[in-house]
Amino acid sequence: MAERNLDFDKVIERKGTGCIKYDCAAEYGMPEDVLPLWVADMDFMTSSYVLDAMRERIDHGIFGYTEEIPGYFESVRDWMLRHHGFAVEKSWLVKTPGVVFALAMAVLAYTEPGDAVLIQQPVYYPFESVIRDNGRKMVTNTLYLGEDNRFHIDFDDFEKKLIEHRVKLFILCSPHNPVSRVWTEEELIRLGDLCMRHQVIVVSDEIHGDFAFQGKHHVFATLKEAYAQRSVICTSPSKTFNLAGLNLSNIFIPNEDLRKRFCSCVYAAGVSELNIMGQVACEAAYRQGEEWYQGMMRYVADNIAFIGCYVEENLPGVRMIAHEGTYLVWLDFRGLGLTEAALEHKMIHEAKLWLDAGTMFGAGGAGFQRVNAACPRKILRTALERIRAVL
Repeated sequence: MAERNLDFDKVIERKGTGCIKYDCAAEYGMPEDVLPLWVADMDFMTSSYVLDAMRERIDHGIFGYTEEIPGYFESVRDWMLRHHGFAVEKSWLVKTPGVVFALAMAVLAYTEPGDAVLIQQPVYYPFESVIRDNGRKMVTNTLYLGEDNRFHIDFDDFEKKLIEHRVKLFILCSPHNPVSRVWTEEELIRLGDLCMRHQVIVVSDEIHGDFAFQGKHHVFATLKEAYAQRSVICTSPSKTFNLAGLNLSNIFIPNEDLRKRFCSCVYAAGVSELNIMGQVACEAAYRQGEEWYQGMMRYVADNIAFIGCYVEENLPGVRMIAHEGTYLVWLDFRGLGLTEAALEHKMIHEAKLWLDAGTMFGAGGAGFQRVNAACPRKILRTALERIRAVL
């Protein structure tokens, strides 16, 4: 049977399904008629193999407590090895309801109230939430925009912050959301060596690891054995196959002591068996979804190139940051000379667009907007034309 869901131009009506992206504008203080390109899920139907597997399980008709479906680990193991050279062992795997949940569990497992946790802003905003909401001290090593139109790490500041604040935990975003960097092996090793030197545990959020359009995604734990023994690798099929609502992530912790500490917090939170349909979808996606994945990647790559050309030709004062990874594009509006409030007003109330404002990602995000490129080209073109009209 061939893959049937390869028409990525198809516009699928999502309103009325309860989805956050289209049905919750009013709850988020947005006009009801905004076009949403904000939250990181796709407007594409997932692989037909995933749907077939889920239908088959539905036809079985019993949805009892399920520890792990047959073939689950093997499909995850094979995907990680084939795509990332990450040879995982079954004992390393801890399944959680999501990566953000796993980040919170890591904060609880490896730090005490008042301890410092370091992140690199502008970065996915739940990083800050899981630190502050759990009574820890947030420290940021702010990324900077270089002359090459890419964001970079200030390594001197990184080490200085580790020392000054006695940082216990570093949450790495790789590839980085929202600035789209695919960190090089050299950059990751430099970070890793500093963390090892100062006895810092690394939690690496690699949920976008399958989206490397430029360069190569390196799983942090594969770079040195010392890193593997002092890191937590967070992965999920949710971004890759548009399965976020099924709430399943695969967390790999090679070190037994770190794994036990992590699991104790997971169990204390009342989590044991996970969503059976999430497991079914993950197993099918990793085992049979390659054709869909490759087709989606080509389409999204073309969308990203389309945004770059459109911005350059039609939006003077706006530039697209060089794109390497994720399906989230980082646009720089600072050349327009608008205040943050004026920019937000133009996007939301004049262009009728719901994007993610850069300020929500923390330090260094002012003047930027994040755009989700994982949608049919028609939707993307409409959004860009709306921006052009108001600028």
